[in-house]
Amino acid sequence: MMNKQDRMKFDIRAIEIVSQMSLAEKISLMSGSITPEKMMHDFSTPGYHYNMVPYPAGGNERLGVPNLRFCDGPRGVVSGNSTCFPVTMGRGASFDTDLEERVGKAIGREVRANGGNYFGGVCINLPYNPGWGRSQEVYGEESFHLGEMGKALVRGVQSQNVLACIKHYAFNSMEISRFKVSVTCDERTEQEVFLPHFKDCIDAGAASVMSAYNLYNQVYCGHSEYLLKKVLRDDWGFDGIVISDFVWGVKDTVAAANGGQNIEMPCTMLFGEKLLKAVQDGFVSEKNIDESAVCIVRTLLAFEEAQDPEQYPQSLICCDEHIKLALECAHKSLTLMKNDGVLPFSNSVKKVAVIGKLGNKENIGDHGSSQVFPPYVVTLPQALKKRNLEVVICDGSDAEEARRVAASVDAVLIVAGYDHDDEGEYVAPADEMLDMETAGMDSVGGDRENLGLHKEEAELIKAVGGINPKTVAILIGGNTIITSDFDQSVPAMMMAYYPGMEGGTAIADIVFGDVCPSGKLPFVVPYDAEDLPYVKWDTERQYYEYYHGYARLEKMGIKPEFPYGFGLSYTKFTLSEEQVTVSDSVVTASCNVKNVGSVSGDEVVQLYIGFENSLIDRPKKLLRGFAR
Repeated sequence: MMNKQDRMKFDIRAIEIVSQMSLAEKISLMSGSITPEKMMHDFSTPGYHYNMVPYPAGGNERLGVPNLRFCDGPRGVVSGNSTCFPVTMGRGASFDTDLEERVGKAIGREVRANGGNYFGGVCINLPYNPGWGRSQEVYGEESFHLGEMGKALVRGVQSQNVLACIKHYAFNSMEISRFKVSVTCDERTEQEVFLPHFKDCIDAGAASVMSAYNLYNQVYCGHSEYLLKKVLRDDWGFDGIVISDFVWGVKDTVAAANGGQNIEMPCTMLFGEKLLKAVQDGFVSEKNIDESAVCIVRTLLAFEEAQDPEQYPQSLICCDEHIKLALECAHKSLTLMKNDGVLPFSNSVKKVAVIGKLGNKENIGDHGSSQVFPPYVVTLPQALKKRNLEVVICDGSDAEEARRVAASVDAVLIVAGYDHDDEGEYVAPADEMLDMETAGMDSVGGDRENLGLHKEEAELIKAVGGINPKTVAILIGGNTIITSDFDQSVPAMMMAYYPGMEGGTAIADIVFGDVCPSGKLPFVVPYDAEDLPYVKWDTERQYYEYYHGYARLEKMGIKPEFPYGFGLSYTKFTLSEEQVTVSDSVVTASCNVKNVGSVSGDEVVQLYIGFENSLIDRPKKLLRGFAR
C-alpha cells in the first residue's frame, strides 16, 4: 500500500518540477477543472448523474504531472454504474476490519476501472447525535471503532494506487446547518473524542483529507490554519493533499490559501484568477502556493508511478466478485435485535407477507453525493420469490387490510424506517449555485428530529405485529431507531440499515436460516431521545460536550434499550481462557471463542477498558479492541 514513506521519495523531484512552473501554472494545480455548468448538466440531464465520470483537478501536461480524478463514495463508487455495498453504518455493524479492507480494495479497483485515481469516500465523522442525516455514511458512534474501520478502508483503497480521502475534517455532524454552524468544544473533547479517528487514518497512510463546510471556533474548517496546518501537518505529520468540500467549501480566497487549503473542488471559483491576483497583490505569499504545489505534485506522482497490482478493465465494475462481496457485507451487517423463538423460519413457511411502504422499495440510502447507481437492486419480495415462495405485498396504508393479509400467510415481514426523503445529505430548495428543482434532484434529506419510526409505521407494527406469531419487523435506517414504542408488539426485530444492492437477498437468507446473523449495533439505542445530547439542527452555534452515545448513558446511569455492540445470533458462544498481559505501555488481551450451539456462525469479541478510582472524570468504559 502507498504510504507516507513511499510518497516522500518523490519530494525532491516534485520540488524540481514546481521550480519550473510559472505562478499561474502552480495555481492551476489548486483547482478543480469542471465548470458549474457541467455539474448542472450532470444533475439535470436524463441518463446522467452527479460524478458520473471522475471529476478532474490540476495536472500539468507540459511537465508530466497527472491530474487528480475524483470519484465520490462511500457506499461504493459514485461514478458509472458501480457496485453498491451496504452503507458505511451497516458495514460498521460487521465489526470486521478484514472485510472492510476487501471492500476498500474492490472500491479501489472500480475507481481505476472508471478512470479515476482518487476516492473521496472514507467518511469518519462522529455522530454527536444519531439524528445527523448523513450518519449513514460513517461506521458508528465510537471514535476507536471509526478509526479502526476507516484505516481498513484506507488500506484497501490505496492498495490499488488510488488516493484515499478522509472526510469531513472536522466536527461535521450536523446537516441542515452545515454551511453556517460554528461548532465549539473544549480541548479535551477535541483531542479525545472528535479528532482521534482522523489521526488514526493519517497514521495508516491516508493520502488526502477533505475539509468540512462548517466552522470550528468561528473559523471555516476549509480556512482553518489551526486544523489544516497546526494539527494536521505540524502535530500529525500529514504529507498529503487537502481538498475543499464541494462548491461551497472555500468561502474566501485569501483565508483559504493562507489557512492551508490545497485544492478547491470541483470547480475554479475562488482560486484560479482570484488566487493569482491575491498573490500578485501581496495577500497570499508565493511560498504558500509553492508548498501546496509541491504537496500536490509529490502525491500525484507517487500514485501515478507506483506499480499496479493488476489491470483495471471496465469489466471489473460491478463484477460477480464484487457483488458477492456486497452480499457478504450485508450478511455480516444485519443485526438481530429481538427473537422470541421466531427466527429462523422453517421450510414449512411457503407464503410470506411483506408489509409496509418500504417493503417493495429499492432503498439503498440517501440521494445526495453518496448515491451509487448499481445496475440493479434486489428488493425483499424479489429475493423471497427467488426462493419459490408465494409473496403478498401490502403497503400498510390500510391497517385493517394489513391485518387481514397478516392472518392469511405463514409469516410476516414488516419493513419500516427511512429513505432518502427522511435523512441524508441536505440540499436546500434554492442554493447559491445549484437549485434543487432545476438540477433534477429528487430528495431534500437532512437531519432527523424524531429518532423513532414515523407515527403511522409504529402504529402499523402495533396493529399487525400480534396477528401472526411468525412476524418480524425489519428496520431500515442510517442510525439509531428508538423502538420502545412498538417493540413489545412484535416477536422478532432486525436492524437492516441500508443493506445495498443485494440487501433483499441478505434479509431473506437470514430470516430463513441460510446465514446466521452476526451484526452488532454500532450505536446505542436508548429508551428516550432525551437521554442523548441535545442538538438544535438549524442553528449557527453548537457546543459539543465530552460525553455522547453509550458513554453518556453509562455515565448518567441510564440503562439503554439496546447497548452499543449488541446483536443476537441463532447459535451460542462461550469465551474462555481470558488473559491480559502488560508489557511497557502495551496491553494485550486474548481469549478462546467456542461455538457451543448447533448452527455455524460468527461472534464479535469486544474489549472495553475502564477507569476505576480515576482522579480525572472519565467514562465508565470505552471500546478499545474488537475481533470477529
